[in-house]
Amino acid sequence: SKLKGGLATAAKVGAAAVAGAGTAIVAVGKQAIEQYAEYEQLVGGVETLFKTSSDKVMEYAENAYKTAGLSANEYMNTVTSFSASLLQSLGGDTEAATEYANLAITDMADNANKMGSSIDTIQTAYAGFAKQNYTLLDNLKLGYGGTKEEMQRLIADAAKLSDTVDAQSMSFDNIVEAIHVVQTEMGITGTTAQEASTTIQGSLASMKSAWQNLLTGVADDNADFEVLVNNFVDSLVVTGENIIPRINT
Repeated sequence: SKLKGGLATAAKVGAAAVAGAGTAIVAVGKQAIEQYAEYEQLVGGVETLFKTSSDKVMEYAENAYKTAGLSANEYMNTVTSFSASLLQSLGGDTEAATEYANLAITDMADNANKMGSSIDTIQTAYAGFAKQNYTLLDNLKLGYGGTKEEMQRLIADAAKLSDTVDAQSMSFDNIVEAIHVVQTEMGITGTTAQEASTTIQGSLASMKSAWQNLLTGVADDNADFEVLVNNFVDSLVVTGENIIPRINT
């Protein structure tokens, strides 16, 4: 009787597991298609904006799970939100715009991680700067208020620290450079990449972004699936290395 009961229970558990796995597969498939649909649209935007430099933007996007805690889609979505203004301020130089855009996005992520601000509010602030709207400068918590005069003061302070900043220019590329210089001086620069490998929260964010990239690859015939899997597994291992010691403690 015990054997019969055990078999019956095992059958029920097995049936539930199969049903659960089926539901999970459907969910993953749906998410993959949604991620890839967004990916296709965003790639088109990147190619339109950056032309011959779009491959470099894609390279930065694919590695953003480590450098900025963002998926490729999130990276491209952020890039396309302000790059038209960036290109205009650089006279259409797509190569320079690619580097400035990547600098801006990693600075946004570093600021969010170090200062505890929402990445959304920081992205909105940068989008404002691109349109000469400085009211959200205080969102960055760098000690400057949300006015044009305060942005000019930030630029002037940055110019004293680095000759890469033009003390008189209010162009968007110069603003991006100035913020980077100030954040470097404050010890903010590079914290996202560091936290992705050394902290629980940072490694979880990196792993989540690597998983989103993997989902996109499920529906992309041209994806390098081995690289996507390896990136996710590597981020999973790093997360485990950060979490397991705390569990043991």
